[in-house]
Amino acid sequence: MKKTALLVFGVVLTIVNAAAQTPAKTSTSKSAKTQPAILQQKALEAASAVAEQAGERVKVVHQFAPLPYAFDALEKAIDAKTMEIHYDRHHRAYFNNFTKAIQGTEMEYLTLEQIFANMSKFPVVVRNNGGGHYNHELFWNIMSPDGGGEPTGKLAEAIKAQFGSFDDFKKQFEQAGAQRFGSGWAWLSVGADRKLFISSTPNQDNPLMDVAEKRGIPILGLDVWEHAYYLRYQNQRGSYMSAFWSVVNWKAVGKLYEEALNR
Repeated sequence: MKKTALLVFGVVLTIVNAAAQTPAKTSTSKSAKTQPAILQQKALEAASAVAEQAGERVKVVHQFAPLPYAFDALEKAIDAKTMEIHYDRHHRAYFNNFTKAIQGTEMEYLTLEQIFANMSKFPVVVRNNGGGHYNHELFWNIMSPDGGGEPTGKLAEAIKAQFGSFDDFKKQFEQAGAQRFGSGWAWLSVGADRKLFISSTPNQDNPLMDVAEKRGIPILGLDVWEHAYYLRYQNQRGSYMSAFWSVVNWKAVGKLYEEALNR
């Protein structure tokens, strides 16, 4: 049984590593067809669970995946230089600092969500950098050069039921981002009651953490740190937030919504 579990883990790891080899393109807006980082991480965590059930403790393998599009693909909202710096310097630094911080500790055997669920028990360096890694993975994957428009299906119905209309939802979401003093994030999440809610968190916190004011499963996040928008928008955070809607991948957000409901 142990050999079978480790074989499964090895096969999944090989597939995920192969999918992550394609680097982000920098000179074309054509979408790169790479597997979303969130799906890669879920596959790795599932393989780890199989091995653990077989009595073999396996360290969770965290991935710094390529962007699912080119740096200049979101130009209608975010310029290429900002994307390059944001992804290749800021996000990469969060990832490297997170993996370094958990090295040689019990956290090496925990998924990000397991760490977040007990965040108050772990060092601040893990909170800041683990949150930074997770938050940015979600952020990249809920945007697309083909984004914009409005959500459809169950997500559209839930937004209307909870906020009155899509326009009212956008206003409340932007208000959450505008009122976040200093650095942080605005979120749309699914709560324990299976209802949508809007919140904001400071720094690199997110609603999965046990330190969050309101906890839930995030399905849409907007980075309102100045490094996410300052080159183009300077101190005009509101203009950046308004432009964000033109690149939101509502199909991806809708899928995350349905996954959250099924957990």
